[in-house]
Parts: sequence; C-alpha cells; structure tokens
Amino acid sequence: MVATGSLSSKNPGSISELLDHGFYPGSLINDFDYWDYVVPEPNLNEVIFEETTCQSLVKMLENCLSKSKQTKLGCSKVLVPEKLTQRIAQDVLRLASTEPCGLRGCVLHINVEVGNVCTKLDRIVCDSTVVPTFELTLVFKQENCSWTSFRDFFFSRGRFSSSLRRTLILSSGFRLVKKKLYSLIGTTVIEEC
Repeated sequence: MVATGSLSSKNPGSISELLDHGFYPGSLINDFDYWDYVVPEPNLNEVIFEETTCQSLVKMLENCLSKSKQTKLGCSKVLVPEKLTQRIAQDVLRLASTEPCGLRGCVLHINVEVGNVCTKLDRIVCDSTVVPTFELTLVFKQENCSWTSFRDFFFSRGRFSSSLRRTLILSSGFRLVKKKLYSLIGTTVIEEC
C-alpha cells in the first residue's frame, strides 16, 4: 500500500482501511520521518572535498612527471593517456578510505617502469604532521610500441641527440601496491590496472 496525498477525511473508506492495517493518523508522519533517517541525503561538502582532493592528487602526479622528464627520465616529452592521472587519483583515494587517517596517513612512492627497469621519480608525504600508517607505490608503465624506438633511431642520426628528442609514452595500465605500516597482519594489496 502506498500512502499518497489523496487520503483525507473526505474518503472514510481509505482511512478505515489504513486503521485496519495498523496505521494510525499520527503514525503516518512518524513513518515518513523514519525514512529521512534511513536514507540520508548525500553530504555535498564531502563530495566537494573528495573532488578537490582528487584534483590536487592529479596535479601532484602531473607535476612529478613534468619535473622528472629531463632529470630522471632523460626525455623531452611525456605523453600521458587521457584520464590516466584521474583514474589513479580515484584509486589512491579508494585505497586510503579504509585507513584510520585516510589520505593524510599516506606516503606515495612514484615510479616509472621502462622496459625491465623501474626508475624512482618521487616520494610524496601527503601530510607531514601525521605519522604515516600506509605506503602506496605507484608504477607507471611505458607503452609498448615498436614505432617509437624506430622513430628515436632516426632522430639520433640527425642534428638532435636522442636524449633531447626522446618521447616517453605512458601506457593506460599502472600498478598500485598498498603496504600497511602498523598492522599486525601486515597486509599488502597489489592492484594491476
């Protein structure tokens, strides 16, 4: 039975039917109030905060790649697939959501895997005032395209050296490894995306 606004004292049959089933006029309001507590409205402040945190993580990842291109990666350009840093930031937030301090207790290690060599790019402490409770290791992967190495071969023969002209193309896949620091169980979670 669905209670609608059409029930009123003008329809005595409907009211007597409600009374027969144990619904009393005063309890209808209480029943509707009950649903306000069971199904809460989404907290828009949390949604905005999460989106802001996600965007700041995206900026941190992009800045790390930008700073590392000539110093640690030895290339002039890093091409990142669309929405890759957004997906990574969302996964980092998801993994941090089960931790006691959330993202504030995270230390994020950022690496790039080129061929069989893993290069460390940066170490980011999300909040230096909080003792870290877990570590995340992010591993970007290089796209496996044979044409890029072929192209780099031709550029190395020209006026520019290959280290200045080389373009690193990242794959849409990545690896996140979560390691709890102060857990009795000592769980490690590895996610390949």
